[in-house]
Amino acid sequence: MPCLLAYPNIDNLPIAMEQIADTAAKINMRQVLGAFMVFLSAVCFSSKAVIVKLAYQYHVDTISLLTLRMAFSVPVFVVTGFFSKSNKGAQSGSISSKDYGWLILMGFIGYYLSSLFDFLGLQYISAGLERLILFVYPTLVVLFSYLFLGKPIYPKQYIALGLTYAGVLLVLLGDVHVESRANIIKGGLLVFASAITYASYLMGSGQLIPKFGTVRFTSYAMTLAALGVFMHYLIAGEHNIMALPTPVYWYSFLMAMVATVAPAYLLSEGIRLVGAGNASIIASIGPISTILLAYVFLDERISFIQMMGTLIVLAGILLITLRKN
Repeated sequence: MPCLLAYPNIDNLPIAMEQIADTAAKINMRQVLGAFMVFLSAVCFSSKAVIVKLAYQYHVDTISLLTLRMAFSVPVFVVTGFFSKSNKGAQSGSISSKDYGWLILMGFIGYYLSSLFDFLGLQYISAGLERLILFVYPTLVVLFSYLFLGKPIYPKQYIALGLTYAGVLLVLLGDVHVESRANIIKGGLLVFASAITYASYLMGSGQLIPKFGTVRFTSYAMTLAALGVFMHYLIAGEHNIMALPTPVYWYSFLMAMVATVAPAYLLSEGIRLVGAGNASIIASIGPISTILLAYVFLDERISFIQMMGTLIVLAGILLITLRKN
């Protein structure tokens, strides 16, 4: 009986076990909720290409559509950033004028140039192909880290790079029968330029986000990018933004709320609950989600070659993601 004598509160063991079970259930629900948020974020963000293609049916020019997207979404980011606790972060005193200069550059690259290239590319290629090309940005981060930061590329990453670009090539070959070769090349290069600028933004923002805070950094970057878009519209806009077909405004509002604002906050909260590594893996559903949405709303066909290429790309991205995490 010595064991029992060492634990005089043995009668409370069932209660303790019940508390442990409740705690485990709460942790499990936290993981499930976080995973669902990341999944929903990926689906919402993947709808952007489909909404853009729907708006293009009304012959709206790229910069007008991009301007409307910014006009609807930026006020939400600004208000959220203003009231965010991160405005009073402990690191705010360490922000220098050089940091603000980098912030302007990151906003210009990540939210203005990247979005502009993406919207232009969607004029020439399918929504599914656009999402697939854009989704290679993790491989570009690996390549840029090797070229500019001297970080080594491991054997598994070489395999991942080969798989990713082989998959994209396979999907490109599958789309040649649907789109003209000239459109495939032009649109593909534009979207690839979008992936390059977004990868550059991710690399550059890593040093700034801890100083500004995630919400405030995103708010500032979006606002600066919006100013660039608005100036671009004033200089080169082809249409009166107040005289566009009514559906264009609804699609722009939908794109701003569903495909821009909502996924940004869902992803941030999801990462907090499940971690960046798990979130990046769950977000891999993005290209498949776009293909399915494009099939339903745009009547874009899904061929066996395209699906195989998509799965190969996802395999390469997962190898990169798992290696990093």
